[in-house]
Amino acid sequence: MATVTLKVEGMSCGHCKSTVEGALKKLPGVKSAVVDLGAKTATVTYEEETVSVDQMKEAVEEQGYDVV
Repeated sequence: MATVTLKVEGMSCGHCKSTVEGALKKLPGVKSAVVDLGAKTATVTYEEETVSVDQMKEAVEEQGYDVV
């Protein structure tokens, strides 16, 4: 199990938080995803053999947010 924190730009409300968390949690291998709106981050716990950080970034960017 590994953990990564992604810096996500463009989130401003509870809906944004839910959207990003939902997109990440749908990925196979993601065990948890927690967004901190104040810090503009998404902390993800995942199985390294199943999902990559690039796949996580892509899932967030598909929702209209920027991962920096």
